[in-house]
Amino acid sequence: MTDLTSGLVVRLRDADTTRAFGRALAGVLRAGDLVVLTGDLGAGKTTLTQGIGAGLHVRGQVASPTFIIAREHPPLPREDGSRGPALVHVDAYRLGSLEEVDALDLDSSLDEAVTVVEWGEGWVEALAADRLEVTLQRPRGDHDPTGHDPHEHEALDAAAGERTVTVRAVGDRWAGVELPDLDDTLVGG
Repeated sequence: MTDLTSGLVVRLRDADTTRAFGRALAGVLRAGDLVVLTGDLGAGKTTLTQGIGAGLHVRGQVASPTFIIAREHPPLPREDGSRGPALVHVDAYRLGSLEEVDALDLDSSLDEAVTVVEWGEGWVEALAADRLEVTLQRPRGDHDPTGHDPHEHEALDAAAGERTVTVRAVGDRWAGVELPDLDDTLVGG
């Protein structure tokens, strides 16, 4: 078990393992949680959110809400008939001011859903004293062993490539919350 207040850094082999990590992370999320995602274009923010959505068992395809800014995914019934929280997925990339963030009225749904905000660093921390700050990095090198231009290769296969994910828990809500040990097949060794 990994205590999230100590911080967590994992290397994920590709998009599939990034989604699997998101599913594992969903196992400790509950209504009222705010997850702030930071990372460059193509780092895996939406991919991680797809895993969180799958782990929360929500309806609808989790895709980048870049042009609609925010999308809510209601919970589906689980095998036992219970329902978990909804997922509110926000992309703050196109927002230009704190007033625009405030206009989204995220605090009205915060208590009832897990809210994941891509590009949220510096914009949404005031919404909740307790939050997970997740930074995704996808190294970009000058050399690609396949012989392709590295930028062309990324465009051809966005699912490939290792990501490094850093999770930092902020606030009392996360005291004692542990993420189950991750399978060695999930993370890079």
